[in-house]
Amino acid sequence: MALSKLDNLYRQIIMDHSSHPHHKGTLPQSQHQIELNNPTCGDVIHLEVNTEDGLIKDIAFDGHGCSISTASASMMTDVILGKTIEEAKAMSDDFSEMVQGNEVANIDRLGDAAMLNGVTKFPARVKCATLAWKALDKALDNPEKGMADTGFVKH
Repeated sequence: MALSKLDNLYRQIIMDHSSHPHHKGTLPQSQHQIELNNPTCGDVIHLEVNTEDGLIKDIAFDGHGCSISTASASMMTDVILGKTIEEAKAMSDDFSEMVQGNEVANIDRLGDAAMLNGVTKFPARVKCATLAWKALDKALDNPEKGMADTGFVKH
């Protein structure tokens, strides 16, 4: 497949996740939740996560943001559902490294989110792509309902 066709496929998948995000909404109740705001571009995410026996059992997000932010959140929720908390945090670290242009040994485990590796060429978009993943880390670090302190502005 020619590079331009592959790039086009990646764009289509990203736009599909942005236009029809998976796991968008709220949970009836959640053990972990957080709302983060990216003040650079105005993206906002409200993330809710339920865990059981160290596994991510349910996840949902809401808010508003650019296509990269929304697609990243959708991709993240797909790939971490059913994973252990430790696996999800390691995947979050890998995703952050990837979009910063660093080599990631196990990029395939990121699923569709690996397609966002091109964000590294657009430094202003890195915060958009990582917002959901930062929210995940903070929510999992926060064992009670409510907001967690972050480097991003709490909304």
